[in-house]
Amino acid sequence: MNGSSVSVACLSLGTLSAEQAAAYDWCRETAERADRVSVGDLRRGDADLDGYDALWWHADGEIAGERSVEGTAPVIRSFVADGGGLFLSLRALSAIALLGFDDVPPDATGREEITRDDGFLWSARHADHPAVTDERLRITTLPTGITHAYARYEEVVPSRGDLLASMVRGPDDSPYEMTTFAWSHGEGAVIGAGAGLAFDAGDAFAAERAQVANGVLTSLATDEWSTTGRPKSAAELASVRASLDAVDRHRPRYHLSPPANWLNDPNGIIRYDGRYHVFYQYNPVGPFHHAIHWGHAVSDDLVHWEDEPVALTPSPDSPDRDGCWSGCAVVDEDGTPTALYTGGRGEWQLPCLARAGDGDLRTWVKDPNNPIVEEPPTDPAILSTEHWAAEFRDHCVWRDGDAWYQLVGAGLESGGGAALLYEGEALDEWEYVGPVLTSTDADDGVVWECPELLDVGDRQLLHVSNYEDVVYFVGEYADGEFDPEREGLLDYGDYYAPQSTRDDDGRLLTWGWVQEARDLAAQWDAGWSGAMSLPRVLDVDDDGRLAQRPPAELRDLREERLRSGSVTVEPGEREPLGVDGDALEIDLTVDLGDAGTFDLVVLGSPDGEEETAISVADAGEVVVDRSRSSLHPGADASTQTIPLDAEGPVDLRVFVDGSVIEVFVNERHCLTTRAYPVRPDSEAVSVAAEGGTATVESLDVWRLGSAWPAADEREERSVRR
Repeated sequence: MNGSSVSVACLSLGTLSAEQAAAYDWCRETAERADRVSVGDLRRGDADLDGYDALWWHADGEIAGERSVEGTAPVIRSFVADGGGLFLSLRALSAIALLGFDDVPPDATGREEITRDDGFLWSARHADHPAVTDERLRITTLPTGITHAYARYEEVVPSRGDLLASMVRGPDDSPYEMTTFAWSHGEGAVIGAGAGLAFDAGDAFAAERAQVANGVLTSLATDEWSTTGRPKSAAELASVRASLDAVDRHRPRYHLSPPANWLNDPNGIIRYDGRYHVFYQYNPVGPFHHAIHWGHAVSDDLVHWEDEPVALTPSPDSPDRDGCWSGCAVVDEDGTPTALYTGGRGEWQLPCLARAGDGDLRTWVKDPNNPIVEEPPTDPAILSTEHWAAEFRDHCVWRDGDAWYQLVGAGLESGGGAALLYEGEALDEWEYVGPVLTSTDADDGVVWECPELLDVGDRQLLHVSNYEDVVYFVGEYADGEFDPEREGLLDYGDYYAPQSTRDDDGRLLTWGWVQEARDLAAQWDAGWSGAMSLPRVLDVDDDGRLAQRPPAELRDLREERLRSGSVTVEPGEREPLGVDGDALEIDLTVDLGDAGTFDLVVLGSPDGEEETAISVADAGEVVVDRSRSSLHPGADASTQTIPLDAEGPVDLRVFVDGSVIEVFVNERHCLTTRAYPVRPDSEAVSVAAEGGTATVESLDVWRLGSAWPAADEREERSVRR
């Protein structure tokens, strides 16, 4: 193996199958030394592992003899702890819990016929693994027509393993079929590959199978690659973040984002003990929506952020086994931060509760009586779908007088969405009251997710997310009912599921999930997905119209003013502003004059092959044109539009951050979008006008810094606290 310098002990339990014999024959031909070692001999102490670099257990049958496996566990764990490697392939991965390396075994095991050429979908974070050549993440190893044994994680994930690979099925990625994980233990490591390796399958893809098996055994036996298991500590997460930030221009620098893998809804946002805490829906093993935990980031100033360890993790035998989904956080009567969230298990999603176990909100204790609401209401009837017994989830909680109130989002069997009200004397005791607001209009969505009811001035703001948009209503809430006066969209782009908190000055601060606008394969290849919007200050004017603006604290991100003044924009060619970059703030006021449109172009290449145009049109709208934003075929090229409700000069405040663009118009309307230029020179900023002359009355462009401190700064901050 890479010089045939590896010594391998091939483990067996009983008589070898044809598949096991073929695998171990390959190992003897490839390794410097390969011997068969009985699991029973290990348990009895009759086998000596000295001189071996790695143990390999390859099993295509059901793992029988649990007592033998458990009895062998101390010997195998000691071998790994002392620096050895363990490779568990096919159904041998099922023994990972019996051997004591993880608490959660694979939940899907058996045999299947391969109907398309299948194989490994390797993680981009581990493209440097010896099993991967030329950073090719899709490795076909299984020919059509064979019957193949497997052990996979599908509904659950291991508690400590780091995902190396899922499955590729023919031309299609299948990230939810997670087959290959790495664990660290003492000085050594364990790699489990529960599918993808069939040595008794003929010559088709034999070289690819050998490449993967060779790479895994080499990585376990040499210093070519190492693992710490799944990154969990703040320092490990920061290291993962730094490695991605260094190589991916599409990663935002000053927006809150996951250190790696998947992020969606903001959750549990709270100002506590002088710090902002943002929790979020997080898949810690891969860049796809699955096995949701609560990620956690903190800030002292709304500007600079630090990663914290995962806050909430699904528990195997609990109502949140399949995911700790969206929820909120409040401080209870005793001063304890408390999270209410949706726990998912099977076809049910029900409210659960957890209380903070420390002042940094790093540890949480789940209520032993979860779920705290045992079933959805029956009036009105809640929508049942293919996946869920009831579309009933997501929480907004507040206190009024001596009572607690809770909104839960839902879909209705009769059509439309609903925000349902509960009342309770304590956070773990609730009685159903009824709908606060319902909709029978299909345009308002089949299900209302992530409802939030907020005080804004002398009115209330209710917003819901309906799979497509974030719809808001401004009106009056009284006696358990909401009477809307105005309705609109909180954002006209790739923005979803916002959540809010109040700061010490009473400002209402809101974050939303900035969704990706590229295909799932591109997200997998990047190794991350999703970001948070910048915080927004929400308010309403005297007429009940919604206002949105960035908080003043974001000015602290400004590192260098690149351009200021005014510009007269004549019709014709684009006029470069002489600035470029992908971490910018652009603040301008434009008077269209007799021009039909004014364009602010960002992330542009010199020849215009790639560019994203933000256009102010005399038709009374702002349009983001992504038709030339990216040469990548998987990027969304659609156009997005904000309707304007005022005449006169238009104020634009535009934040460009990697692939994230946020547009604030007249401190009232917002559009969040994504652009993924692939050319390294697609960073220019320019302006243009059509149909006449436009005047940029004021213009300021700043280069912005990072929200994430360097390692030495992080250490200094932790000492100060």
